[in-house]
Amino acid sequence: MGVLSALPIVAAGNVCCCLWVVSGGAIAAYLLQQNQPAPISPGDGALVGLLAGIAGAFVQFVVAIPIGILVAPMERAMLQRIIDVAGTMPPEMRDAIDRYALSDAQLGLAFMIARRVVGLMFALFVGAIFSTLGGLLGAMIFRKQTPPEVIGVPPTA
Repeated sequence: MGVLSALPIVAAGNVCCCLWVVSGGAIAAYLLQQNQPAPISPGDGALVGLLAGIAGAFVQFVVAIPIGILVAPMERAMLQRIIDVAGTMPPEMRDAIDRYALSDAQLGLAFMIARRVVGLMFALFVGAIFSTLGGLLGAMIFRKQTPPEVIGVPPTA
């Protein structure tokens, strides 16, 4: 789910209660349940969800860097078009957009990586919470039913 969280437009799904992060925790609990003959406990689901959230944060960090490098020129061009087209834009707004575009272009890769590291810390914190909840929900939803107990009849001698 870290890849989905790193893609520019698809990442908007996280606005809906961290959709991809919660889904990652639930899918991790589902996969754990499929490999176990007995039902998993909610604690197992929460733990596997937590681990999925941590792994997803690092995957998002690694995938977002090359995507950011590819998308940065398009973002700058779009900001420049917005400045050119918006003739009635207040001067303060125009200056803020100019500063953002200028600082991003001047600082380049180091600035982008620093932003991604801050994003990684945020994703680790939020991802740990919401993926743990997703793992807990997944453990409850995908729980295997235990077979009814068979009453044992003692063998006759």
